[in-house]
Amino acid sequence: MKKSEALMTTPTEQNVKAATVKDVLAYLATQFPACFSLTGEAKPLKIGIFQDLAERLQNDATVSKTQLRQALRIYTSSWRYLEATKEGISRIDLDGVAGEPIDASQAEHASKLLEESKAKAAEKRKAKLAEAKAKNPQPAVTDKPAYKKTPNKKAILPSKSTKVNQKPVSQSQPEKAPAPAAALQPVVTGQVIVGSKVLIKLGQNPMPATVLEVHKDDVTVQLGSGMVVKTRQDSLFLA
Repeated sequence: MKKSEALMTTPTEQNVKAATVKDVLAYLATQFPACFSLTGEAKPLKIGIFQDLAERLQNDATVSKTQLRQALRIYTSSWRYLEATKEGISRIDLDGVAGEPIDASQAEHASKLLEESKAKAAEKRKAKLAEAKAKNPQPAVTDKPAYKKTPNKKAILPSKSTKVNQKPVSQSQPEKAPAPAAALQPVVTGQVIVGSKVLIKLGQNPMPATVLEVHKDDVTVQLGSGMVVKTRQDSLFLA
């Protein structure tokens, strides 16, 4: 054999074997674009198209007959293909030439297969969701009473002595004004002596105190709680 003949290879020898059904379908869409498609609207295939494929690809090592059968079964059972199988639509051959139309029984069979396939898919999704929930259960959330929903605040509940069925106060009745506080009488300078009882005003309410020490205008007193306070005489009032 000549050297030039030894280096020659046939087209079949250069082909790469398809590994998956997806690869086979992609190859068919490339070789027969008028018949097969991977996206968009599918076209119903001619009955007996497997024999046509086997004949066309008999010298092609890219795909085997077993792979062709698997690919055709997947392709014709897809939702896209079943939705396109409707009554009156013509089937096509490998070159896209229209043939016999789909009859009512064939269209009804395709519709039934589509419905069953979608139902199975829904059941699978439901089962996966249930399995996921079982693996990661969520703690039950109970509705809390209204008085527990406000954070950092104690609930105000009615006491036993509180009357529930009280009549609302009429808006026409004016609210009673608080009784005026008794006027305080300042202590005369000469009356501020050690041991005398006086009132000292700390804040808004006067508090009883006892004079401990007098030094000019400064007076030291002791409150009933035992606390010693130094103040001025003008802050003291008659007890």
